Amino acid sequence: MASNSVRIDKWLWAVRVYKTRSQASEACRKGRVEIDGVSVKPSREIKRGEIIEVRKNPVTYHYKVIELSVKRMGAKLVPDFMKDVTPPENKEVLEMQRLMSWSDRKRGEGRPTKKERRDIDRLFGD
Repeated sequence: MASNSVRIDKWLWAVRVYKTRSQASEACRKGRVEIDGVSVKPSREIKRGEIIEVRKNPVTYHYKVIELSVKRMGAKLVPDFMKDVTPPENKEVLEMQRLMSWSDRKRGEGRPTKKERRDIDRLFGD
């Protein structure tokens, strides 16, 4: 299902960066999607070889367009259509946030579970 050019919102939806096409369009309209450092509109046509930057807080992902598609595909087919070229330091931010999130319990979530308590004790050396 390859063609010469595809709308960026359709492609982002097809390669499963966003769950719905409307979410992909909304991200483009809000300036969260860039090509060559310039925010793009949802109707922007993309070509093979372009690098697309997608901001999903707290990380900016970089995807290289390998192939074009307007039809949504299974997750196993995605590597044939795009390559994740996000710098490792960007992904480290995500990992750090994941590790820190358990220590920031929100009000009203109650006491830690037995497993969480053991993890807390292990972390702080008690």
